[in-house]
Amino acid sequence: MNITTALITGASTGIGKELATIHASKGGNLIIVARNESKLNKLKQELEQKYNVKVVIIIKDLSDLNAPQEIYNEVKQLGINIDYLINNAGFGALGKFHEIELARQISMINLNITSLTALTHLFLPEFVQRNNGKILNTSSTASFMPGPLQAVYFATKAYVTFFSNALSEELHNTNITVTNLMPGATESEFGAISGMDKTVQRNA
Repeated sequence: MNITTALITGASTGIGKELATIHASKGGNLIIVARNESKLNKLKQELEQKYNVKVVIIIKDLSDLNAPQEIYNEVKQLGINIDYLINNAGFGALGKFHEIELARQISMINLNITSLTALTHLFLPEFVQRNNGKILNTSSTASFMPGPLQAVYFATKAYVTFFSNALSEELHNTNITVTNLMPGATESEFGAISGMDKTVQRNA
């Protein structure tokens, strides 16, 4: 039996946690990445006990531009080959662009765009060399529309969608897939943290 290993960022809550659970339920091993050590440890214990898989945790803040390389180095030191790269970590903010603190918005770009791009660039050459691997990038239906009061968040998701689509085309003659996960509004901690759970639809 071929046991696959998935690396999932933003795995401590929400969509990332559910993706980790799905992968473990199919007998796959995991490297789960997030900032919250206690939540990752709890998830590791739950998945290992329930599904008899191996789960490694890496504590990183992916808004730190050094984090992708540090994650890659740690994976290499562990001697683990990644079969599925799931770039799920992300956050949003609610408010008028000029009123939201610039540092928060730059941090959002670093997390939602730069770290996703860097991790993909680090792991993809190995996928190409093996001619095997899957990349799943968590984008959003937000990537197809303007996002007043969430301008930078919507823009970052547009990047993810079109970046993934382009990579998929570049790799069309290989056994590597690049897929966008395109959720709409989702009940998770993301909404509460970003303030997007307070948004309402305005009729034109």
